Amino acid sequence: MTTPQIEDGYTRLANEILTHIMKASLNGTQFRIVMAVWRFTYGFQRKEHELSIGFIAQAIDASRGQVDRELSALIERNIITVVATGLRGSRVIRFNKNHSEWVEPQQPLEAPKGKGKKKPSPEPKKNPVRKPKQYEEDNTYFKMAVYFHDKVSAVAAAEGLTHLVIKADLQKWADEFRKIVEIDKVDDKHLIRDVIEWVTTDSFWKTNVLSAKTLRNKFGELALKMKVSAKPKQQQKPKADSRDKELAFQEWVSNGNDPDEFDWS
Repeated sequence: MTTPQIEDGYTRLANEILTHIMKASLNGTQFRIVMAVWRFTYGFQRKEHELSIGFIAQAIDASRGQVDRELSALIERNIITVVATGLRGSRVIRFNKNHSEWVEPQQPLEAPKGKGKKKPSPEPKKNPVRKPKQYEEDNTYFKMAVYFHDKVSAVAAAEGLTHLVIKADLQKWADEFRKIVEIDKVDDKHLIRDVIEWVTTDSFWKTNVLSAKTLRNKFGELALKMKVSAKPKQQQKPKADSRDKELAFQEWVSNGNDPDEFDWS
């Protein structure tokens, strides 16, 4: 038999938060994710923390795919916000206690009830909307997205442009890298890494390529410019001064040589 005591630790929550979270339209997994975020932020007297998909999944005893899907839904509804990318490559997240900013999910239309009512005409079939591909944190494309985001974030911070990248969707960034490899057929991952390194240090491009989409759109141009900039510039030989030849000619003649045999080339 266990006897939990607040002396062993507790999480402080404002009653206003509890009141509004009870009214929010959350499914079971979403509510458990919110609880996990509270536990590992407010429970440690902090407002935000780096929490990976795998860590949350283990904490609430759910699958990684389930947590990834429902956490994305909470982020879209602005109940959970992404602050930055942490040192381990996962997102730093926080609970948005400003409940006025929460977004309610779209409610499905109810079917007409009662007898004698005309049934609505069936809507024409639509092509199913393809759900965006989800990438696990150990996926190669997701790691590439995190690597590029870290580089871009450093540039943005130095240039005062952090607001342009702080809310970057790493899932979408990962998909852009997939397209670079699988659609654009850039299968040399070393080349992709080299372009990332170059573009985030070049004085012009580092502030003009701040997203994975822009990187993909300009990848060919950037790779070409990188290779051109790496070539050493050929040093031009200095042109011979005609006055030097005149002096050499005078010295040739003064030494008793035949003027006609002097080499003017």
